[in-house]
Amino acid sequence: MTTDPDRPTIAQLRTLFLFESLDADQLAWLAEHGRMETRAAGSSVYTEGDPATCFYVLMDGTVSMSRRVRGDEVEVVRTSQRGVYGGATQAYLDEQVSQLYLNSLRAISDATFLVLPAETFAYAVRTWFPMAMHLLEGLFVGMRDTQTRVGERERLLALGALSAGLTHELNNPAGAAVRATAVLRERVAAMRHKLAMIADSRLDARVLHRLVELQEDAVKRVAAAPSLSALAASDAEDELVDWLDEHDVTAGWDLAPTLVAGGLDVAWLARIEPAVGRENLENALRWLTYTVDTELLMREIDEAVGRISGLVGAAKQYSQLDRAPHQVVDVHDLLDATLVMFKAKIPSGVRLVREYDRTLPPLPGYAAELNQVWTNLVDNALGALGGSGTLTVRTVRDSDFLVVEVADTGPGIPEHVRPRIFEPFFTTKPVGEGTGLGLDISYRIVVHKHHGDIRVESVPGSTTFRVLLPLTEPTADG
Repeated sequence: MTTDPDRPTIAQLRTLFLFESLDADQLAWLAEHGRMETRAAGSSVYTEGDPATCFYVLMDGTVSMSRRVRGDEVEVVRTSQRGVYGGATQAYLDEQVSQLYLNSLRAISDATFLVLPAETFAYAVRTWFPMAMHLLEGLFVGMRDTQTRVGERERLLALGALSAGLTHELNNPAGAAVRATAVLRERVAAMRHKLAMIADSRLDARVLHRLVELQEDAVKRVAAAPSLSALAASDAEDELVDWLDEHDVTAGWDLAPTLVAGGLDVAWLARIEPAVGRENLENALRWLTYTVDTELLMREIDEAVGRISGLVGAAKQYSQLDRAPHQVVDVHDLLDATLVMFKAKIPSGVRLVREYDRTLPPLPGYAAELNQVWTNLVDNALGALGGSGTLTVRTVRDSDFLVVEVADTGPGIPEHVRPRIFEPFFTTKPVGEGTGLGLDISYRIVVHKHHGDIRVESVPGSTTFRVLLPLTEPTADG
């Protein structure tokens, strides 16, 4: 009886820890369906991302397993242990997952492998180990579904918390606009009443024209009125009250704050009497004060509505609801939108510092998912600060990458924890306060979807997460 040198023998298979519990018939079946292959030193056995067609078991030699990170091959293990395996390790899951090689394998020395076609390996696992297969399948699918659902829940919780803050932020300018509108309605009614009193004085046309010119000039001064300190405003009001008292204007103390806020001073008021006459001074002055007041109220409404519009714009920028999933984006717009959403969650004791390199160009990316990365990193930084310290958001360029840094002055990440922070479901927060998926999700968004990288540097008093995003689309072979 001759032996096929390309086929493994039952004796060879029996020496492998992976098959040591199989019976003679099972070993014979593997020997019939498997083959022996030798790869020369330096050659590739399989490549990450290619269709996973075979399951490999090392019989002899040294191999290196690597993963692609940011375009570089990073060796994760090098071994000469007989019986180690790789390749189509998830073939038994069939179409439940994409059947691609999850890493790359290279022969460091001449290496010999037992090679099983993926469908052969899948058949053996499903037929010979049905209980183990169901357990593995259940664990895999359950973990995947749990990760998906918890990830979605985490996104919803984060969005809910930020939406609550946004609602609070919207409520302030909306309330201001409502109050200003109500007061404006009263002032306009008072202006109509005061205009009727001026009309009863039977001013001639020239005087009325001069009064209207003063009104238009007052409106211009309101638009250019400087912002005064409390002390400067108080001094200006006292000066106006003295002038009004000297000119027999009743309750001048009530008019002075409005006139000062509108940028009108004693020199300007002195122009009114020559224009309308002493007998019409008070009515004209009050009418002009109502004009200033209405302009100030309209400015307040305009600022409030502008604030609301800005918040809504930031919310749209954050959610990206009306935009294509993949687009060319300005990272600074995304960062600002995220920080606006966080405004209500940033404690008064935390100082927010923005250090943006505005010369950086836009880049291709998934805007809504990048916002999720910023959300996770900023939320973690705020949690580390515990209510006081400095949160810094910085952008810089590093070769062909745009770098976003989120840094905090918190206690830092312990050295023994650092290697695990990107693991799914790993968290240092108390039970019920963290899912352990924030950084895992961020890693997958940055590394897998954007072909970038995410790194962390941490010492007590300083932790910095660095997100590296390529400025150009990766090539098909990159």
